[in-house]
Amino acid sequence: MNEPHRPDPEAFLRAAAQEGRGRLKVFLGAAPGVGKTWEMLTEGRQRREAGVDVVVGVVETHGRRETEALVHGHEIIPRRTVDHQGHSLGEMDIDAILARHPQLALVDELAHSNAPGSRHPKRYQDVEELLAAGIDVYSTINIQHVESLNDVVASFTRVRVRETVPDSILEHAEIEVVDIPPDELIERLKDGKVYIPQEASRALNHFFSKSNLTALRELALRRAAQAVDAQMLDYVRAHALAGSFAAGERVIVAVSEQPSAAGLVRSAKRLADALRAPWTAIHIETPRGPQLSDEDRQRLADTLALASRLGAETASIPAPSVADGLRSFAAEARATQIVIGKSARSWWFELRHGSVVDRLVRDIGPVAVHVMPGEDSVPRPRAAGGGSHWGDPIGYVWSMLAVIGMTLLGRLMLEAIDLGNIALLYLVPVMFAAASHGLRTGLATGLASSLAYNFFFLPPTGTLTVSNPENVISILVFLGVAVVTSQFAARMHVQSVLAQSSARQNATLAGFSRQLTASPSLEEIRHAICAEIARLFDVRTVLMIPSDEGPQLRAAYPPEDRLDEIERAAARWAMEHGEPAGRGSSTLTASDWLFLPVPTKDAVLAVIGLAREDAGEPVRSDQFPLLMSLIDQAAIALDRMALEEAMLEAGQIRERDRLRSALLSSVSHDLRTPLTTIISATRELRTHPSPELIDTLDGEAQRLSRFVANLLDMARVEAGALPMRAEATDLFDAVASAAHDSRSALADRKLDVQIPPDIPLVRVDPVLLHHILINLLDNAGRYGDPGTPVTVRSLREPDAISLSVIDQGPGIPAGMEARVFDTFTRLEGSDRSKTGTGLGLAIVKAFAEAMGLSVSARTVADPPGACFTLHIPQSLILTDIMEKDIA
Repeated sequence: MNEPHRPDPEAFLRAAAQEGRGRLKVFLGAAPGVGKTWEMLTEGRQRREAGVDVVVGVVETHGRRETEALVHGHEIIPRRTVDHQGHSLGEMDIDAILARHPQLALVDELAHSNAPGSRHPKRYQDVEELLAAGIDVYSTINIQHVESLNDVVASFTRVRVRETVPDSILEHAEIEVVDIPPDELIERLKDGKVYIPQEASRALNHFFSKSNLTALRELALRRAAQAVDAQMLDYVRAHALAGSFAAGERVIVAVSEQPSAAGLVRSAKRLADALRAPWTAIHIETPRGPQLSDEDRQRLADTLALASRLGAETASIPAPSVADGLRSFAAEARATQIVIGKSARSWWFELRHGSVVDRLVRDIGPVAVHVMPGEDSVPRPRAAGGGSHWGDPIGYVWSMLAVIGMTLLGRLMLEAIDLGNIALLYLVPVMFAAASHGLRTGLATGLASSLAYNFFFLPPTGTLTVSNPENVISILVFLGVAVVTSQFAARMHVQSVLAQSSARQNATLAGFSRQLTASPSLEEIRHAICAEIARLFDVRTVLMIPSDEGPQLRAAYPPEDRLDEIERAAARWAMEHGEPAGRGSSTLTASDWLFLPVPTKDAVLAVIGLAREDAGEPVRSDQFPLLMSLIDQAAIALDRMALEEAMLEAGQIRERDRLRSALLSSVSHDLRTPLTTIISATRELRTHPSPELIDTLDGEAQRLSRFVANLLDMARVEAGALPMRAEATDLFDAVASAAHDSRSALADRKLDVQIPPDIPLVRVDPVLLHHILINLLDNAGRYGDPGTPVTVRSLREPDAISLSVIDQGPGIPAGMEARVFDTFTRLEGSDRSKTGTGLGLAIVKAFAEAMGLSVSARTVADPPGACFTLHIPQSLILTDIMEKDIA
C-alpha cells in the first residue's frame, strides 16, 4: 500500500498470458446494417496489400453487392459441410485454417451458433482456438449480442437475442465502433441495403425505430469506452505509471460500521449511475478494528452486502489509518471520484485525532471528494473479549510494574550513575508500553515515569517539588522524549500488527491453494475445501452442487448427512442467483446457515454453507474478505478439475471416434474384399467347378473367420472379459501349431524355426499364445518381401526367454516402434496398401500383457526387416521337472 507506483503483478500476469497468442479485433456495431462486415473486409484488404498473409475464414454477405465485391481478391478457406436434420449447413473449417496458419483470419459474426456436431458450439470458441494458435482474427458483433447487455437491450427493444458472447471475449480485444447516425441507417433500411423490402418495412416498425437505434448506439459507444478504459488501466498498472488517467469516471465509496454507511452507499450508487461509471465500496481495516462490537461488525457486513447487491465491487484492505488506506487504494484503482461520510465529532476529538476528510482532501491530489453528512456518533458497547477505548487494563498494570522496577533499579544504581542517566532508564517501560499496548498506554507510562523520577530522584526527594529550575527543564524534556518515543513505538506496533495480519492471510491463502492443488480428484478437493474452511473459521461447513433435483450435498465437515428444507431453499437461492443467502445475508435469514456461491465466469459450480454450533453469526465482518478469497481459490480449483475431466472426456470421445472411423474403414474394406471373392468363386463353381475355386473359397472364408475372431478378441480385451488358463507350454509345439494354422499366410515363404532343444517350458495360456503367434506370423507374411523367409527364434537370457518373429521387408519406420501396437495402426498409412485391419498387433500386446509378458518391436539391419519379440519373465519359466509335473 505504500508503493502506489509499483508495477501491478496481476497486470503483468494478464499481459504475459497474451504472449504468443493472436490479437483479436472486433468491429462493434449498434445494429445490423451499419457496415461492420464492409469495414472488416476493407481493413483486411489494406493489410493484405501491406504484405500480411490474410484469409477469409467465413464472411456473410447477405446478398449485398458491395460486400461481395470486397470479398473478391481474398483467399477464401472453403467451408466445412455439416449435415443436420436433412439439410447441409456450411460452417467455418477451423482445421483448414489452423493447417493453413495465416497471419490474419477474417471471421464474420462472432456470436454465431455452430451446427450440432461441430467441434465447438459457438463461433467465438473457434476464434479462441485460432487466437491460441497465434493467428490474428478480425470479427464482427452487434451490441445486443454482448452477454451483460442482453437484458438491457431486451428491455426497450422487446427482442431478446439468443446468440450471445461472454464479456470476457472483449476484455483483451481491440474494439472499433462502426457507427452511423440512426437517420442514415433508417435510410439504408428503406433503400433495401439491409433487408429485403418486406422485411425492412416490418423492421422499421419494431427493432429499427429511431429511439431504439439511438439507445443501441449509446450502448455501443459506452461499452467500447469501458473496454478501452480497462485496457488502459491494465497498461498503466503494468508499467507503474502515475496519475489517475481519467479517460473514464471511476467511483469509490468508503464504508464503515457507522449507521449512516448504508445511505452513503446509496448515494454512491446514484452518483455512479449518473456518471455511468464502475464503482467500488471499500472498507479500511485499521488497528481499531478488533475493538468493534458484534453489532458494529454485523452493520459493516450488511453495508458491504448492500453495495454488492447494488452492483459495486467490494474490498477490504488493511492500513494504518483510513486516510492512508483510501489514498493508496484510490491511486491503485485510478479513481476519479471518492464518496466519504463526515460524522459529527467534537472539536476536542478532532484536535486530538484530526479529521479524515480534511487529510483526504489535502493529500488526495486530482480526485473529486464528495463529503456526505453523517449521523451523530452512537455510543458503542464495549467489544467482546476485553479492552476499552482507553486500552487494555492489563497493559496499564504491566506498565506500572515496569515503572516500579525501573525505580528500584535506579535506587540501587544511584551511587554509580548520575541523575541524567537514571532518567534514560524510564524510557524502557515507555517503549514497552507503547509497542505492546498502544499509544495511550505509552503516554500514561511516560507521565508515571516522570512523576516517579521527580518523586524519588530529584531533590528534595519524597515530594513533587522541584528546587532547581534546571530540573524542571529536564522533566519537560523527559516528558517530550517519552511522548515522541511512545508515538514512534505505537506506530511501529500498528505497522507490525498490519504486517502480521497480511502475512497470516497470505500464508493461509497459499496453504489453502497448495492443499487444493495436491488433491488428485474432484471429491478430494471438495472435502479439502470444507475441512480447511471449517478449521480456519471454527464453523460447520457443507458443499453442495447443482443438479436437476436441486442442490446435492457432496461434502461436509464435520460429516453431515442432511439439511432442513429452509437450508436447502437458501442453498438453491444462492445457487440460482449467485448471491449469498441465509443467516447474515438479506435473503432467507431464518436459516441457521449462510450459503455463499462458488462462481466462475460461466456458472455457479457449487455453494458453500457455514454455521456455528451456537447458532451465532457464521463469519465476522473482518473475516469476510479472507473467506471470499478462499472461495475464489476454491472456484479456481473446482473449475480446473472440471476442465481436466472435460478434457479427459473429450479425449476419450475423440479416441472413440477415431477407433469407430478406423473400424468402419477396416470393415468396409476387409469384409468387402473377401466377400467379393467368395461371391465370384461361388458363381464360377456353379458353371465350372474346380479345386482351385474351392481352395479360394476356403482361404477367403478363413480370412473372414480370422477377421471376425480378431474383432471379438479385441472386444473381450476392452471389456476386461478375457478368459485365461495358464499351464506348462512347450514353445516349439506352440510355434509349430501356429505355423500350421498360418500356412495360407506363409504359402510362398520358408519358415525357419530356431528354438534350442533345451529351452524350458513356460507357464502361459496356450490359447492366447497361439493367437499371438498366428497374428505375428500373419503380419510377417503380409509385410515381408515376397519369397523371403520368416524366422522364429528363441533365446535363453539371464532372467527371461525371448521369442522373436523376424521378417525380411521394409522394417518399422523410426519412432513407430511403440505406436505400431496401437489399435487400427498401419505403417504405410493407407488402409488398402496392405490387407488387414490393424487389429493384429494390438491383440498381440493385449494378450501378452494379460499373461504377464511384454512385447517389443524393432528394425533389424542384416538382413533388413522387422523383428517382434515376446519377453517371458523368469517367474513364468518352469526350471525343474517337479514343477513341470505339477503343471
